[in-house]
Amino acid sequence: MPWGIQRQRRPAARPLLPPGMHRPAALLVAGCVAVTACLALAFGHQASAGRLDAAMDARIQSALSSYQGPLHLLSQLGGLPSVAGLTAALVLACLVTRRWGGAALAGLAVPAAVTLTEFVLKPLVGRSIHGYASFPSGHTTAVFALAATCVVLLASPPGPRLPRAVRVLLVAGAVLVAAVVPVAMVALGFHYFTDTVAGAAVGTGTVLLIALLIDLARPPARASRGPAAEDIAALSAGRLP
Repeated sequence: MPWGIQRQRRPAARPLLPPGMHRPAALLVAGCVAVTACLALAFGHQASAGRLDAAMDARIQSALSSYQGPLHLLSQLGGLPSVAGLTAALVLACLVTRRWGGAALAGLAVPAAVTLTEFVLKPLVGRSIHGYASFPSGHTTAVFALAATCVVLLASPPGPRLPRAVRVLLVAGAVLVAAVVPVAMVALGFHYFTDTVAGAAVGTGTVLLIALLIDLARPPARASRGPAAEDIAALSAGRLP
């Protein structure tokens, strides 16, 4: 810029979801709501396994019954202490990298998903196993909310961007960890199979919905411009060196 005039522009905040992913994310949220609603209507106020549950639960339990120790360890990943610690770590990582939207997503979405499951859906649906409310699975909700948060954060990371292969591996790892927790819960007899399906839907849908809302609340990015009009006027009048 002539005469050494420089104007610093604050970089536009990066959206959580790439623009091309907003519509698919919204459709996935709608799908998660539909799955949860259909399962709730099908199994509400029941205290026994449905036909699908009976088949899936028996297969999982027969295949993994000899691994009680590892199963209990895996189930603890979805417990409150582990979920709280992992959520705090995600929030801290986002704050350190000044990714404010990511910090808001992790800090809001995971607690919101767990609260929705434990204090709204479980009492409303009223499904139980061994006398305990079971629909949706709270452990599954929590780990899938954490996994979905990681996927969103890795979908559009701040620069310098991680190599695509690294991001794919990290996403695969997060999804794999999220998947083994509900398998452990079913194998231990703590949940029916469809409880975990609903938990995965609630956790994923909640994260995507909050990510969309955060992106919607962001101010639109300003297009890059040359010298401001007032600077040009000042130059013309000879007021600037």
